[in-house]
Amino acid sequence: MPSTHDHKAHSPSAGPTRSDAPPIAEAVIVASPQATVWRIATMDCSAEESEIRRALEPIAGIRSLSFQLGARTLAINSDEAALQPALEAIRRAGFSPQPVVGTNEQGAVDGNADEHGHAGDDQGGEANSGWSGVTRYVAALALAVAAELLSFFAPDAMPWKFAGMALAIVAIGLAGLSTYTKGLAALRHGRLNINALMTVAVTGAFLIGQWPEAAMVMALYAIAELIEARAVDRARNAIKSLMALAPEASDVQQPDGSYARMLSSAVPLAAVVRVKPGERIPLDGAIVSGSSAINQAPVTGESIPVDKQPGDAVFAGTINETATLEIKITAVASNSTLARIIHAVEQAQGTRAPTQRFVDRFASIYTPAVFALALAVALIAPFALGWTWAFAAYKALVLLVIACPCALVISTPVTVVSGLAAAARRGILIKGGTYLEEARNIKAIALDKTGTITEGKPKLVAFELLDNAQSREAASTLAQSLAAQSDHPVSKAIAAGLAESATAASHTVSSFTAIAGRGVQGDIDGQKYVLGNHRLIEERGLCSPAIEAKLAEHENQGRTVTLLATDRNVIALFAVADTIKPSSQQAVAELIALGVTPVMLTGDNVATARTVAKLAGISDARGNLLPEDKLKAIEDMQARYGPTAMSGDGINDAPALAIADIGFAMGGAGTDTAMEAADIAVMNDDLRRIPETIRLSKRTHNILWQNITLALGIKVVFMGLALFGDATMWMAVFADMGASLLVVFNGLRLLRTSELSQKSVH
Repeated sequence: MPSTHDHKAHSPSAGPTRSDAPPIAEAVIVASPQATVWRIATMDCSAEESEIRRALEPIAGIRSLSFQLGARTLAINSDEAALQPALEAIRRAGFSPQPVVGTNEQGAVDGNADEHGHAGDDQGGEANSGWSGVTRYVAALALAVAAELLSFFAPDAMPWKFAGMALAIVAIGLAGLSTYTKGLAALRHGRLNINALMTVAVTGAFLIGQWPEAAMVMALYAIAELIEARAVDRARNAIKSLMALAPEASDVQQPDGSYARMLSSAVPLAAVVRVKPGERIPLDGAIVSGSSAINQAPVTGESIPVDKQPGDAVFAGTINETATLEIKITAVASNSTLARIIHAVEQAQGTRAPTQRFVDRFASIYTPAVFALALAVALIAPFALGWTWAFAAYKALVLLVIACPCALVISTPVTVVSGLAAAARRGILIKGGTYLEEARNIKAIALDKTGTITEGKPKLVAFELLDNAQSREAASTLAQSLAAQSDHPVSKAIAAGLAESATAASHTVSSFTAIAGRGVQGDIDGQKYVLGNHRLIEERGLCSPAIEAKLAEHENQGRTVTLLATDRNVIALFAVADTIKPSSQQAVAELIALGVTPVMLTGDNVATARTVAKLAGISDARGNLLPEDKLKAIEDMQARYGPTAMSGDGINDAPALAIADIGFAMGGAGTDTAMEAADIAVMNDDLRRIPETIRLSKRTHNILWQNITLALGIKVVFMGLALFGDATMWMAVFADMGASLLVVFNGLRLLRTSELSQKSVH
């Protein structure tokens, strides 16, 4: 789902286009109905995305491009006449687009990909006589080792020299065909990317007679790329595994009352499905029969199962634990809460975090600069340092190998994807890498009261008997009998609260009447009773100083007071309040510990606001606020504190959510508006997920810069060894491979979500 915050979008530029062609839009959606989706197996980082984008820029008729690096897919929205030229341009750039079999209703790919998201083999669908990538690369490495051995033991024997050269050529062909294809395409277009550097380095080594090392470099590079791809897929599969949460088939009720097994994707709206204990719920719905404990951890991150009754909503992918349920379907498979989570997280992978954009810009300067340095070494060192031409050329080639920016480029996306997946596992839906990284900068947060700090459901919190002529049980039964006849939230809260402790059956109420804005009245056993507010009791002349004092005491605590009375006297007082969530105090304390100032904003009266804020541990509470007042409050907080977040329900608080630096929607599970409105949706109503998000943001930022430091540090050390030491080409490949794997596995540490609920990360 695209964020509604267009003013905060941070999308990389599509670059210049032909003057007679409109700019190609960088779509934030996965695919439109007019788009065709293509899987590009070797497109797994932003550098390759940029190459494809540049290749398509000159083609008129392309309306938008939508890249999903996580799924390795590209959706092309274009005129029919532009599609084939676009595919040819992609192939000329060295990539092999394969048509995706189909997409779901939201545009997410449903194609026949393997477990790593590839449409074909590991090298983009090349024909390899049935050999897998692993087998090819192991064979290439064995042939490269054989070439090294021949060169070592028989360096000058001509037959063996030719044999070694032949082995090296075969090894390079097995391991490097894809690299050469993309590298030559990049060089033809004047681009210096990773594949271009490897192509020049390996070809140069072969030409100066170092064919064993050329073969070893290509084999090691291909193996490193394969290991890296598998490691990166672990982060991507952490999100893809969400798809397996909902069962593929469901037991669907038939017209005759029997049940038949059918695909969950084919179950229509309003159908009734049966879910037995221990089974996962296949689709979103509402319980029509049965009561059970539901484990909602896969969707909301809640660790404790939630008791569900008839009428309660349930979500696809959650687990029915204790009893058989019959569930009426309220959303088809492609529009379930789980599907929307997967869809949103996949889209989030397509947005670049600030650090990722910095790395991409740095790499675009770094790679040509190193190429220029290597060229200078090859051409100037023989004159300046007295090296032979062959030795200087070899040093230059070693520099090209070690300078490959692969570790640097891959360090950011794998970390961001891991962070997004970790958050999704905790029931935190982050709409993009920008929000994941920038949440650490939050200095203040505006918290809505109802539904965020409080439960959002009024409860009976006090019951006082005011007429000693009545027993407590009798007054309770009378009030419950009247309240049960009304649909007003206050009456329902009183009825529910009194029902929990009821010892006698309720009375029959006749002549029941609702008094607008005041309460209800009815006859019980021939006696007229009213259950009403302060105003109704005053109008009937039944107030006394003692009752006024009682009312003031409760109202100052933010409670709504209702009184049970006859025509002659007041019998009892009932106080209803929106109770604070058990997690709110802990969440506020954690926010303060993280250096974030919480401010409560509410439309309720100031007394209620201050009372609830005090219970939650918030010192700044502002009441009587309309939506436009909340917007002004956010602007005031931004001027006073700096970057400010807003947490609300995504509907009434939409203006404030829009202007906040980051908007948190509480209770996103099953709430379309909440998931659409905010930058981050907390799938349950647990306020503690907000400090968890900030801690995750801090960890993500720390790991991003650890990876950048590791990648560049290793490069600098080996560049020094290449120029002034004895570094060889295969040693350079090992260094590059090691750096890449270090940053990948360091980024994967974010998948350990248990640390998010612990103390602050500084």
